[in-house]
Amino acid sequence: MRATDLEAVAARLDEAARHARPIAGGSTGLTDTGEAYAVQEALVARMTARGDRITGFKLGFTSLAKMRQMGVSDLIHGRITDRMRIADGGRYDLGGLIHPRVEPEIAFLLGDTLRPGGDPAAAVAAVAPALEVIDSRYDGFVFSLPEVIADNTSAAGYAVGPWSAPGDLAGLGVLLELDGRLAQAGSTSAILGHPLRALAAAARLAGELPAGTVILAGAATAAVPLPPGTHVRATVATLGSVQFGTEEEPAGDPGPRRADRTPEGSS
Repeated sequence: MRATDLEAVAARLDEAARHARPIAGGSTGLTDTGEAYAVQEALVARMTARGDRITGFKLGFTSLAKMRQMGVSDLIHGRITDRMRIADGGRYDLGGLIHPRVEPEIAFLLGDTLRPGGDPAAAVAAVAPALEVIDSRYDGFVFSLPEVIADNTSAAGYAVGPWSAPGDLAGLGVLLELDGRLAQAGSTSAILGHPLRALAAAARLAGELPAGTVILAGAATAAVPLPPGTHVRATVATLGSVQFGTEEEPAGDPGPRRADRTPEGSS
């Protein structure tokens, strides 16, 4: 595809997100992952031109089962921004979203530059339980692999719980609750067998990530629908919990999410 065609796809996805009007999966003409990442870059550039600040890096398909299901052999990645941040214990308006889902994750805060081939654990300043809100801009969450890459891997929002010193993250139990009822249960082992492997993958994919970057390592369970008027909480053994509530009546404004936010690295 020509550069102008890729920019046009980015514009369509941007408009879909801003006005909460999905586009049809399969309608983009994207068939190549390299072109898809070029679209993602153009999409994120539109966001930053409006004032968003890139705060982190997110990984997708960190579940080996999911990779097999999608017929892929590598992870996908996207960017998160300050306008996507939801404060732990805050409120989140779903009014500008299309069909949001939520999933529990592990978040890393880099204290040093993360480089390919380096020791990922040495670059980590802190770790925390996290929640990610995903919202595909394709109708019915139906898309091809290049299309979800172009759509910034469905990134919509994220909440980070209390940061703590890095410890042993192997095989920790993970619970996802909606309104106090268990919705999903899993383990940090679902994240490439160990979350630190996701860090190594992030370095390989990004080339280099600077200190201060937040990395969402990928979902520890399947995502579940996130309706209005819901309290959602993720708990990770030894790390604690992160939670937020969704507004009862979404305002319907497709502008920036109206959520209580705190600065990166705070809790």
